[in-house]
Amino acid sequence: MDDAFTLLRRAAGLLPEDAAAENGWTVADARAELGLQEWELALDLLVDIADVHPVPVDFWETLAEAARQMMSERTRRWCEWRDWERRNGTIRATLTLLPADESRRGRRTAFAGDGRLRPLWDIGTRTADGRSALNVARLWVESAPQLGPGGTADVRLAPLTPEQWRHLTPGDVITLHEARPVGGRAEIIEVRPPQG
Repeated sequence: MDDAFTLLRRAAGLLPEDAAAENGWTVADARAELGLQEWELALDLLVDIADVHPVPVDFWETLAEAARQMMSERTRRWCEWRDWERRNGTIRATLTLLPADESRRGRRTAFAGDGRLRPLWDIGTRTADGRSALNVARLWVESAPQLGPGGTADVRLAPLTPEQWRHLTPGDVITLHEARPVGGRAEIIEVRPPQG
């Protein structure tokens, strides 16, 4: 098994030389940080670049393993998440949780936004007898480590059965349930197909 340094170098080699993050950092910058043995910074730069630039099939797996070896747990989970999106598609939405005082038997505390929460969602599908079907999807909160009652944030969803979610389009509103009562509502802002 390759060490983290080798994996980071390999990941940098999988990106085109002109690939850049939104903040202007480039692959050359990531390589320079590797030369200075600033592995954590190089990992962060490669993630930032790949979040806005198409990447080859094994890129996210390579970075996830490097992050695992570096004991960067949240980054490892993010790389695994992005690899899942590459294979299954991307669903992004703006989620607003009900305030604690409006959510009967609902959430009273914040939850970690790193993909571990697996709530139920009403996405408009029906059971054979016509009732609302609830579908499971993991939830990743963008740009925040957690989200609490009454909060609003852009989120990414990883459905347990992605094919059941293919009908969603930007503007659709879906409902979050952590139990039977409604816990929040989300408006779809982006749906992208798998990248192969």
